[in-house]
Amino acid sequence: MKIAVINKSKHPLPEYATELSAGLDLRANLEEPVVIHPLERKMVPTGLFIALPKGYEAQIRPRSGLAAKHGITVLNSPGTIDADYRGEIKVILVNLSNEPFQIEDGERICQMVVAQHAVVEWQPCTQLDSTDRGEGGFGHTGAK
Repeated sequence: MKIAVINKSKHPLPEYATELSAGLDLRANLEEPVVIHPLERKMVPTGLFIALPKGYEAQIRPRSGLAAKHGITVLNSPGTIDADYRGEIKVILVNLSNEPFQIEDGERICQMVVAQHAVVEWQPCTQLDSTDRGEGGFGHTGAK
């Protein structure tokens, strides 16, 4: 699928790391390094602007290496970019570690997955069909 993109960053367009990758790595587009202190959050610009087709969204997800090694993750994970948004893609990163973390210009900071989605039409009713699970919520299947 082709997606219109404006790249105002100093970096190449996002690419898939491998042939079977679901997400494209997005890079920080910074004038100078940004430090995220423990439990601090920062909006990190990418310099990218996109136009998704109707019925699609772009999900912004953490990079597993940053999360596992440094405690850096996407705060509103997954973040959603709607098809009608035309502003710069910015990523809300949070540092969940005990150490400050410095983000450099061009560093891969998250993944973007483009996905098709349904649009619902509500059908008001007074009763839902029954299932074996019923109202069983969090932890209803037990610990093991």
